[in-house]
Amino acid sequence: MQTIFSDGSNQNGSSILDKLFSAGKRLLVGENLFMTAYTNVASQGKRHVSFAAPYPGKIIPLDLNTLGNKIICQKDAFLCAAKGVSISIEFQKRLGTGLFGGEGFIMEKLEGDGMAFMHAGGHITERELQPGEILKVDTGCIVGFTDNVSYDIEFIGGIKNTLFGGEGVFFALLQGPGKVWIQTLPISRLARRVLAYATVKQKDEGSILGPLGRIFDGDNSF
Repeated sequence: MQTIFSDGSNQNGSSILDKLFSAGKRLLVGENLFMTAYTNVASQGKRHVSFAAPYPGKIIPLDLNTLGNKIICQKDAFLCAAKGVSISIEFQKRLGTGLFGGEGFIMEKLEGDGMAFMHAGGHITERELQPGEILKVDTGCIVGFTDNVSYDIEFIGGIKNTLFGGEGVFFALLQGPGKVWIQTLPISRLARRVLAYATVKQKDEGSILGPLGRIFDGDNSF
């Protein structure tokens, strides 16, 4: 195990300035300055490293060699990758997409020809979009997409839809060809729901005994 001040891509040929610049870009997408690299130093045979998700959700394996060598994903989506995969930033050039697309102006970019792993909340749906095919999704539910996919926003329209539709003012619009990954529960919404549950007094679900029932359940707090 070795802690490195870079993402592991071009580790030997990078100058200190290049490493600082690379680390600064990782900070902008929510990653750490330092990364941990695991190397198999055994004389023969494979060894295994296990990793886990930082919050409830799904881990998505990505073979970048079969995905055009580039994936654009939401900030904090990166989990781990083969050494040599570059973790950088992708700027949204459209003003409206950056302001209202749910992902901001800066997204995360994974480049290389090895395996990489993303993580996102809730259930994950993978879709293969055909040329010209359009998918409209709730803003903030985009996990990632391949380089050929066009990402934009669309105004929902209609006063009733905007005020009472529960979907906000804009859709995220993805146009093929390419692959996209969609999540059902972004971490920001999960955090809001947990906070709301923790700060509001809840009824005693499934119990007619109230506080006495909680004692039998092992919860002694009142």
